[in-house]
Amino acid sequence: MEEVRIDLRIPNKEIMDEVLRSAQICHKINNAMPYTQEVKELVTELFKGAIGESSTVNPPVFVNLGENVKIGENVVIMNNFQCMSAGGLVIEDNTMISLNCTIATNNHDFYEREVLTCKPVHIKKNVWIGLNVTILPGVTIGENAVVGAGSVVTKDVPDNAVVVGSPAKIIKFLDGEKFKK
Repeated sequence: MEEVRIDLRIPNKEIMDEVLRSAQICHKINNAMPYTQEVKELVTELFKGAIGESSTVNPPVFVNLGENVKIGENVVIMNNFQCMSAGGLVIEDNTMISLNCTIATNNHDFYEREVLTCKPVHIKKNVWIGLNVTILPGVTIGENAVVGAGSVVTKDVPDNAVVVGSPAKIIKFLDGEKFKK
C-alpha cells in the first residue's frame, strides 16, 4: 500500500472544495432530527452515494473528505464517528462500528509537518469495532474480526482475530466456520 503525500503549503482547490462540502453536510446531519429520511439523504450525499441502502450512520458525525469513503450494505456506524479520510476508507458489508470511534487515514510527516502522509484503511466484511476505538493509517481489518473497546489499531488485523489494547494485540481467534456466509 503506497503512501500518498499532500503538501498543505500548496493550495489545492479540489481538496478544499471537498473539505468545505463535507463540513457543511456534516453540520446539516448533526443538526437534523435523528433517525429521519433527511439524515439518510444527507449521509448519502456526504458519501456521494457510495453507501449501501441498508446502512446507517448515526449523528453526530465528522468526516473531512466524504468522497473518499465507501460503505457497503448493512453497516451500522454509531454516534460520534470521526474520520480523517484523505487516504481513503472502505468499510465492507455487515460491519458494526460502536460509539466514539475514530479512523485516521492521514498523519503528518515528522519533519515536514505541513505535509500529510496518507494511507487507506480497509475494514472487511462482518467486523465488530467496540467503543472508543482508534484505527490508524494503512490498517486493514480482516473479515469477522473484533476490535475491543478502547483499542488503538496500528497494524493489520487478520481474519477472525480478536484484538484489544493500545497498541491492539491479538488475544484469540474466532472459528471462522461458525459465521454465516
